[in-house]
Amino acid sequence: MIKKIFIIFGAILLFLLVGLSIYIFTSAPQLPPEADEIISQVLNSELPEVIKGETGYAESGGVKIWYESIKPDDSAKAVVLLIMGIANDALAWPDYFIQPLVDSGFQVVRYDHRGTGMSDWIDNWHRANPYTLDDMARDGIAIMDAIGAQKIHIIGVSLGGMIAQHIAIYNPERVSTLTSIMSSGYIEDPELPGISIDVIRKLLVTNVKYGLFKSERNTIKLHIACRLLLMGDSIYSLDIQHIAEHVLYNLRTRKGYNPRVSPQHIAATSASGSRYEKLPEINLPTLIIHGKSDPLIPFVHGEKLASLIPDADTLWIEGMGHDIPQIYVDTILLKIISDFHSPGLQ
Repeated sequence: MIKKIFIIFGAILLFLLVGLSIYIFTSAPQLPPEADEIISQVLNSELPEVIKGETGYAESGGVKIWYESIKPDDSAKAVVLLIMGIANDALAWPDYFIQPLVDSGFQVVRYDHRGTGMSDWIDNWHRANPYTLDDMARDGIAIMDAIGAQKIHIIGVSLGGMIAQHIAIYNPERVSTLTSIMSSGYIEDPELPGISIDVIRKLLVTNVKYGLFKSERNTIKLHIACRLLLMGDSIYSLDIQHIAEHVLYNLRTRKGYNPRVSPQHIAATSASGSRYEKLPEINLPTLIIHGKSDPLIPFVHGEKLASLIPDADTLWIEGMGHDIPQIYVDTILLKIISDFHSPGLQ
């Protein structure tokens, strides 16, 4: 009898495992057919140098924040601070976004969020007492102080947009312009659709598929697959070689990727609540950009954010998901740089 029970239990477990495996491999996005060959080439080639500017650390409330400052050949017109999204480090900013800004005469500064890249990873973090967006905004201010920049243009993406809003609200004297891309003034707004549960589920499944067995190849595939998910229904190709090189550079020359940082950044966002009451106090040239095909943060969040900031300019992009693909960068940067020269600037 015991033997039969074990056989039945084993059969059920095997059935569940097979079903789970089928679900995982069918739910996660299929990589482009050329991906494996490109990844193999990158794995077997010398990596390009990804860091091209001056690097350093800023001290922010006992936390070391790594940054890179890229200057134009001539004297800079102004400083642009780039703030990336959740669980992403500085290298998530693509070269095709940074270089045109530098070529236009701006000093561009990007940095690793606390918990990512070369910045301090918060090992003693506890959900009951998380750091907040206020702390993460202070990280940006600390970098400004470290490089001696009194006033800057801020560009923030997703979570970075929320941090950028926070800096503009509480430190307006340090901000020349605010650009918030595919972000929200209150991601938990009960009157708006929230972050897509379906996309989160698929991201989790993708993490299981490519993250269960750790390897450089699988980590690269994970990043490509996540980018595909965040594209939503948009149709454009990814630069797989660029993604592979940056992921591998992170793995081989930096600290890699922190598996515990996503819950920390989510908790920071939740603990910080709504900015709706404070957003109307922003008296700065502001640009709100959102893709109409964003599968993660619904487009209506961008619309509401723009409606709350006086005289906010907007750029709504048909066909763009939760991503900054190269095909839209010219349009985005043309608008951003135009707003840098807004008549409202002092």
